[in-house]
Amino acid sequence: MLQINDVDLSCIAVRTSQYPTDNLPEFLLVGRSNVGKSSFINTLINRKNYAHTSSKPGKTQTLNFYLINKDFYFVDVPGYGYASVSKDRQKKFGIMIEDYIKVRENLKSVFMLIDYRHKPTEDDCLMYEFLKYYNLEVHIIATKYDKVKASLRDKQNKIIRDTLKLKEGENFIPFSSFTKKGKDEVYEILESSI
Repeated sequence: MLQINDVDLSCIAVRTSQYPTDNLPEFLLVGRSNVGKSSFINTLINRKNYAHTSSKPGKTQTLNFYLINKDFYFVDVPGYGYASVSKDRQKKFGIMIEDYIKVRENLKSVFMLIDYRHKPTEDDCLMYEFLKYYNLEVHIIATKYDKVKASLRDKQNKIIRDTLKLKEGENFIPFSSFTKKGKDEVYEILESSI
């Protein structure tokens, strides 16, 4: 099983000319503001506060390239769908993400984070369709899984699958930063792609 020993926030970019040039595999992390991307990163890299969790959604405003084990990158992008970020700024984020997707041949797959407690939002559905439009391999990571009662999980799984129109075999991983559920599945995806 993958062991993560070395992490370095090696590059912060707002345009393509600033991206790393070492051609290592990259894994894109997308999700609504406050969905738990920082907690997801911290769980995977076995650190408490390496990626900063914020009480103020919309804090990430750049593409953050985390170099992992000197082998591959997590690319964390601004969260979408947060009201306090101006429409103009949201549009800039959208262009920044689209520019990245269009030019990165070393992008292996996308981890799209959604909140397991809620039905995926319209923004989630649009993001999923957008990623599929570019024929990207997308893994849905449903965060905060431990916050839903076991008796309600089958129903919640169906709501998420139906709302996003997930097909059979498309990757849907319930994830909890608290219990570490889903961590091994994510490691398997990373290992098979590196």
